[in-house]
Amino acid sequence: MDLFLARQPIFDRQQSVIAYELLFRSSSGGPVPDSEYEQAALNVIRDIFFVFGLEHLTTGKKAFINVSRRALIEEKVTIFPPDQTVIEIVETIEPDPEVITACTNLKHAGYKLALDDFTYREELEPLIALADYIKIDFKQTLGEERKALLEKFKGTEIELIAEKVETHSEFNEAYAYGYPYFQGYFICEPELIAGKDIPGFKINYLRFLREVNQPSLDLDKLEQIIKQDVSLSYKLLRYLNSAWFGWRTEVTSIKGALVRLGEQPTKKWASLVAYTNLAEDKPSELLLTSLIRARFCELAGPEAGLKGKDLDLFLMGMFSLIDALVDRPLVEVLDEVSVSDEVKNALLGKPSQINRIYQLVLAYERGEWDRVLSMANELSMDRSRILECYTQAVEWAGQIFRM
Repeated sequence: MDLFLARQPIFDRQQSVIAYELLFRSSSGGPVPDSEYEQAALNVIRDIFFVFGLEHLTTGKKAFINVSRRALIEEKVTIFPPDQTVIEIVETIEPDPEVITACTNLKHAGYKLALDDFTYREELEPLIALADYIKIDFKQTLGEERKALLEKFKGTEIELIAEKVETHSEFNEAYAYGYPYFQGYFICEPELIAGKDIPGFKINYLRFLREVNQPSLDLDKLEQIIKQDVSLSYKLLRYLNSAWFGWRTEVTSIKGALVRLGEQPTKKWASLVAYTNLAEDKPSELLLTSLIRARFCELAGPEAGLKGKDLDLFLMGMFSLIDALVDRPLVEVLDEVSVSDEVKNALLGKPSQINRIYQLVLAYERGEWDRVLSMANELSMDRSRILECYTQAVEWAGQIFRM
């Protein structure tokens, strides 16, 4: 079976990431048959630990890992370190004596437990007594019930997570009620305010991005822009002197480095440096997600026959959240940074080959596995390579993020 593995962040009230839920599915082209589900779930646990490495997938944050009943009873999850792992009990697991015993043993071993897609039933009380987290599904739980569940567990040590929070409106509601943690796609959707100005320092970076993405690169002009911004100069020189390039002598001249790099790599790395500066006052997950998308698109494109499109694919992924960074409509911001028409059209949803790669990464990070499989077939991609591209993208983005 092919293995698909994605991750979804869990945020605190400051919109900082405190953990990632690992979303997985093992499939040969459709839903896993009931007869194979338990073994598939065990295989995923094994592969997370031995093949991918938990630290690469979560960049040091806690991992929320869904388990099957068998994995729970047989304590297969004890392969993971208890200080980095939260065991997520899905709603289909009934709290029979074997399950309660297994959960109690995990608690004694130092693991934390979470109840997923929670709907209160009296028979869940034994699991509630062991739970550290309860995840409230904002798609299934509506109106006052969202607040009532929070009140129900007030005064206990259980921490609630508002999950499937898709919009800023839902996030603001959960925040106002007092939920401590949030999960969903709200952070990637900017809350636009009419007439809001772009801060001056962001205008500088947008101007820089516009210059660096001109069809013909003017290195003298680009060097002057970089030299006018100490932060840009410092970061670019730090990137260029990193182990990525393996140069034997230290780079001290910006123009000399740009000449040595060549036009396409210069556009990629200079855009990356400006983009990281642009994101400094925003939640770090926005930047990390952008970098993962950029690298995934760059790696996946050639697998779908899009050779020679590396830069456009990279910029498409990286700029996919730029509207959230400057709180302006995407169509306006893309005009400011002067990306190619192909990239602009792809991000605005117009059908094209590179837009299909963009739709693929969106489906993958959301764990929409049926759509991932369908798109892999449409793009004539080897399905096993999709996970490899994603894993490499996560590792690359983590390294860049720590620079």
